[in-house]
Amino acid sequence: MSTNGVPVPPPQPSLLKTTASSNGTVPPSVFTLPQTAQLEALYTIIRDKDTSRGDFLFYSDRIIRLLVEEGLNHLPVVKKTVTTPTGSTYVGVGFEGKICGVSILRAGEAMEAGLREVCRSVRIGKILIQRDEETMQPKLFYSKFPQDIAKRYVLLLDPMLATGGSAIKAVDVLMENGVPEDRIIFINLISSPEGLRTFSEKFPRLKVITGWIDQGLNEKAYIIPGLGDFGERRYCE
Repeated sequence: MSTNGVPVPPPQPSLLKTTASSNGTVPPSVFTLPQTAQLEALYTIIRDKDTSRGDFLFYSDRIIRLLVEEGLNHLPVVKKTVTTPTGSTYVGVGFEGKICGVSILRAGEAMEAGLREVCRSVRIGKILIQRDEETMQPKLFYSKFPQDIAKRYVLLLDPMLATGGSAIKAVDVLMENGVPEDRIIFINLISSPEGLRTFSEKFPRLKVITGWIDQGLNEKAYIIPGLGDFGERRYCE
C-alpha cells in the first residue's frame, strides 16, 4: 500500500485497537470488518487531517468496497445448479431476491460507486434528512426510491453514524414504504458506540456493517477521534 507512490508500512498487530472491548459489548446485530493491520493503515490515512483530497478519495473508496462486500455476505442465498464449460454440474448458490442501495444525502452518495462496482446495474434510491430548526429533530426533506423497493433487500448507505438520529429516521421512512426491518442492512465506515446502541435498540432485527467503532461522541456530538466531516473532505478541495 502507498500514498503518493510512497509505501505505507502497516502498523504492528500490537498497535491495533480492539473496538469491541474498548467500547463495551457490541450489539448482536452489529458486524465489523476484520480489524487487520491493513484496515488500520487505511483508516490512519483517511483520519489524518493532512491527507490530500485525492488520497482521501482513493483510500476511503477502498474501505467502502470492503464494507459493501461484507454487506453482501449477509444477504440470503438459495441453492443454484449450473453447468461448467467442461460439461460438469456444479451446485452453488445465488442471491435470493433483488437488492437496491439507498444513500443518505449527501455523504452517502460517496458510497454508491462502491456498490455499483460489485453489483452491476443495481438500483439506487436517495433520501435527504436534515434537522428541523423548530423541533431540532431529524426531518425528511426528500426521498426517491425504486417503485418495487418493498420487495427488495435494501443496503442503506451513510459513512458516519454519530447519534443515530438521521439513520433512524431513514429506516422509519423505508419501513413506511413497505420495506421490512430485517430486509435492511445499514453500511457505514465509522460508528460511535452511543449511536450503535441507540440504533440497534430501535431496530434489533436490522444488521449494521461498520468498518470501525470509535471511542465516542464529544460535547458537540462529533465522533472522536473520527475523521472530520466526511462530505466536506470528499467533495471540497
